[in-house]
Amino acid sequence: MTTEKTYRQTQDGPRADAMTMAGLNLIQQALTIYDAELRLAVCNVRFQQMFDLPDWLVTPGASFDDTIRFLAKRGDYGDVGEIEPFVRGRVDVARAFKPHYMERTRANGRTISVEGSPLPEGGWVTVYTDITRTKRQEALLRARSDELSDQLSGYSEELTASNRQLEATITALEHAQRQLTASEARARLTTEMMPAHIAHVGPDGLYTYSNRRLTSVMPGSKSDILGLTVAEALGPAAYAAIKPRLEQAFAGTASIFEFTHQPSSRRIRAAFTPDGQTGGVYILSMDITEETQTRAALQQTRRREVAAQLTSGMAHDFSNLLTIILGLQSRLARLGLPDPAPELIEATHAAARRGGDLLNRIADMTGEREHTPEPVHLPGFFRDLEPLARSTLPEAVDFAAENTLGDATLMLDPAMLQDSLLNLVLNARDACGGAGRITLTARRVQDTWVDFSVTDTGPGFSDTARERAFEPFFTTKGDDGSGLGLVMVYDMTKLAGGRVTLANTGSGAQVTLRLPLRVAPDPVEAGLILLLEDTAEIRDALRDMLRADGHAVIEASSVPEARELLAGLPEISALLSDIVLEGEETGLDLIRNLPRDGLPVILMTSLPPDDPRHAEARDLAPVLRKPVTPARLRALLSQKDCPR
Repeated sequence: MTTEKTYRQTQDGPRADAMTMAGLNLIQQALTIYDAELRLAVCNVRFQQMFDLPDWLVTPGASFDDTIRFLAKRGDYGDVGEIEPFVRGRVDVARAFKPHYMERTRANGRTISVEGSPLPEGGWVTVYTDITRTKRQEALLRARSDELSDQLSGYSEELTASNRQLEATITALEHAQRQLTASEARARLTTEMMPAHIAHVGPDGLYTYSNRRLTSVMPGSKSDILGLTVAEALGPAAYAAIKPRLEQAFAGTASIFEFTHQPSSRRIRAAFTPDGQTGGVYILSMDITEETQTRAALQQTRRREVAAQLTSGMAHDFSNLLTIILGLQSRLARLGLPDPAPELIEATHAAARRGGDLLNRIADMTGEREHTPEPVHLPGFFRDLEPLARSTLPEAVDFAAENTLGDATLMLDPAMLQDSLLNLVLNARDACGGAGRITLTARRVQDTWVDFSVTDTGPGFSDTARERAFEPFFTTKGDDGSGLGLVMVYDMTKLAGGRVTLANTGSGAQVTLRLPLRVAPDPVEAGLILLLEDTAEIRDALRDMLRADGHAVIEASSVPEARELLAGLPEISALLSDIVLEGEETGLDLIRNLPRDGLPVILMTSLPPDDPRHAEARDLAPVLRKPVTPARLRALLSQKDCPR
C-alpha cells in the first residue's frame, strides 16, 4: 500500500477523516503512522510542533528516511558520524516492525519517549511523549528524596494521568486504523465493480494505484502495472495516442477525449484529472466501441432522414418537369422537322431518361431502409456472391475471394453487404480497363471488427479521388458514371455502424468496409410457439418457417383466442403476433396485459416506422417488418433480449 494510495482512499469519507484528525490533534502526544513502504500516512499537529519539522516532512507520503536524515543533520541525535550509514541503520530497524520503547534527549535538552507498535498490514504507529518534566522530577527525587517525599504521590498521580492519556491515544489510534481499513476496502470494492479502468499516476509518471480492469478495457496491456510508467503499461502505440493529453494533465489541465486503441482496434474514452495535492493524475478509461458503432449508425440514419426530406419534394418536381420535357419532345418528333432536329430531339430524350434514372438512384439512396442483421454463414455468403461477381467481369479480369474467418457465422445484413461488395467489384472492373485481377478478402480485426476488402490491379486512386470519393455525383468515369456508387456503399456501411476506407496498395486500389464483428448466437432451442395472425396465407407461411427450424406451432387469429391458449398451455415458449388484428383488440393490447410474465414476445407489422402503433410496439418488444424472412425470424428468436 503506497502512501498516495492510502491518502487517496481516506478521501472516501472526508467528514469522518476530518473528525478523526480533529480528535488526534487534541492529543498532547505527537503521533505518526508510517505504512509498509516507510511513508507517512497520518500524523497530528503535535508531531510537527514537537520536532519543529518543515511542512514537506509532515505531508502524507513523506519518507521515513528523509525525516531521520533531516533530524540527524540538525543534530537531534548528537554526533552520529556519517549521516547516511546512521540513516540506513535507523531504516533497517524500522523495517523490522517490532514493538519498541526508547527514551532520548534531544539537542535542545528536551527528553522524548518513543513507543512504537507494528500494524497487521505492515508499517507501524508511534507515540512521542515529552517526558522532560518527568525526568527532571525524577532527578530531583533522587537528589532530594527526603525533601520531596511529600510530593511523590502528586507526581505519581501525574504519571498515572499520563498513562491514562497514553491509553486514550492508543484507543483513538486503533479506531482511526479501523476507519482507514474500512475506507480502503470500500474504495477498492467500488473501483473493481466499475466497468472501467481507474488508476492514479504519481508526479514521477509511475502508477501508484490501479484496479484490475486495464486488460479488459485495452487488451494486450500489462496487468500488473504498479510502479510502471504509462508507456510501459500500454505499449508505444497506445501511449502515443494519449501522450499529449497526459502531459496537459500533469500541467494542471483536465480533459475528456476519445481515441482508438490500435492493438485491439477498440474505441476508448479517457478522462485525465490532475491531482492538485500530489502533482499526479487520476485516470479513467472506458471501452465505448459498441457505443461508437451505434452512434455512427444513428447519425447516418438521421442524415438519411434529412436527405430524404430534402430530396423527396425536389424529386417529385423534377419528375414532373422531365415528364413535360419528354412529352414536348415527342410532339416535336411528330412534326417532321428537318435535320438536325430529329437528332437533337433524340439526344434530349436520352438526357431526360438519364435524369429519370438518376432520380431513382437518389430515391434508393435516401429512401427508408433499415439495417437488419441476421446470422450469415460466411462460406455460404461467398459461394452465393462469387458467381454474381464473375458474371459482371470480362474474361481477362480474374476474380478471387478469400475468407480468412473460416466457418464463421456473423450477424450481418446480407442484402446490404452483397449490394456494397458488388458495387465495389464493378468499380474495380472499370479501373482494371478490361484486364487485371480483383481480390475480395474477409478478415477479423482483433475481436472487434471484420474487414471486407476489394483490391484491384488498376492505376489506384488519385489524390482528388481519395478526397472526394464519398461526395454525391463526383465521378472519374465521365458521362458513364453517376457518382452515387461509392456514396451508397458509404451510406450502407455507416448505417451498420462501420466505416469505409480507401487506399493505394502499390499495385492498384483497395476499398475496405469495416463492420462491427458480432458472432451470431447459437440457434434457438426448439419450443412451442404461439402464432397470432389473422391472415390465413401469412399464417401458413410463418408456420412453415417455424416448423422448418424444429418448433411446434399453435395458432390463433384473435386476441381473445390467444389469451385463452396462453392461460391454458404453460408450455408455450414464445409469442409471435401481428400488431394489427381483426376485432377490437390488437397485438399491443395483448402484450400490455400478458397472462404470463417473462414470456418472449416478437411483434410483426407492415406499418411504416413512423406510424404511432409501430413506434409504440418498438418500446414493448422486438418488431419484424413484413415480409418476414426465415433468417430474420430465426435471429430474433435466438436473441436473449426478446422477452418483453
